[in-house]
Amino acid sequence: MTLKIAFSGTGHISQVHARAAQSIDGLELAAVVNHKPESMANYAAQFGIARKYATVDDLLRAGDVDVLAVSTPNYLHAPQAIAALEAGLHVMVEKPMAMNRAEAEQMLRASEKSGAKLMVAHCWRFDEEVNWIKSQINDGVLGKILRTRGYGVHVNWGPDGWFVEARYAGGGALADMGIHAIDVARYFLGDPQPLSVYAKISTDYTVYDVDDSGTIWINWEGGAASIVESGWWWPHADGPEACTQLYGTKGFAQLFPTRLEIPDRAAETVETVDPGYPPVREEQCPQIMYDRQMAHFIDSIRRGKTPNPGGAEGLVNMRIIDAALESSRSGQVIHL
Repeated sequence: MTLKIAFSGTGHISQVHARAAQSIDGLELAAVVNHKPESMANYAAQFGIARKYATVDDLLRAGDVDVLAVSTPNYLHAPQAIAALEAGLHVMVEKPMAMNRAEAEQMLRASEKSGAKLMVAHCWRFDEEVNWIKSQINDGVLGKILRTRGYGVHVNWGPDGWFVEARYAGGGALADMGIHAIDVARYFLGDPQPLSVYAKISTDYTVYDVDDSGTIWINWEGGAASIVESGWWWPHADGPEACTQLYGTKGFAQLFPTRLEIPDRAAETVETVDPGYPPVREEQCPQIMYDRQMAHFIDSIRRGKTPNPGGAEGLVNMRIIDAALESSRSGQVIHL
């Protein structure tokens, strides 16, 4: 089945998705959408795209497109995705899925009503090291996972532009970076539902009107708990983006650097299992991860299956972010 894909947005992550699309047989890079003509022209030339539109509405009126990848500022995620889904286009939207839970729910309903597929680009589910640890969990090597600790922090660095304006981004480091750690933890735990959230979210290192620091405690269905740290411009973090530590009844695992520690209490020894990945990755977010993500999305469309992570997974993450912000404002545990 040949499919035609369009791209809304021309920034870095949209270029990553376009390169991923180029690697898939039978997927034609058909159109690009952006309100800046020069940026759109450069993008179209880079990826050999003939059709250019100022808005998603213009794209939909022109027709002859099957798929839309939405990589715009967060405030455009819901309106662009909903318009495309209602028109029957399959949509992959960048994380965070939306500005808030309410928008995410509208997106999921639009997908369910039209039958068009909706995928949320939680890219770490397609990383080789993430899935090596996932396989160890599934094989029971760590026993029952009791708690996790994860990091979504930029050390001595932070974004600028629309990322740091609440009207465009909705949130700051939590929505930008913390959501990665939240989704990785949930993926490792088997996608349980969150039961409660307690958080302290603040702006400590900048003068932005969005957060640059956060510590979140999530209690999950099934008994596990997760601590997540999110931040920009921190002077230190205990691990790179998506680094996650897992504590099980039979052992410990860490993602980045990736290893297991399996104690033998009778022998009073600890076996370290090293899968052989480099202790420091040459590139923290490699292109191959996004290639696998796009391949899964297109395969889901062709097979008529719901992609994972789909709208349901994205919605859970938005529920957690909304609850974390509410908890920080109120000082209370938020029960979901």
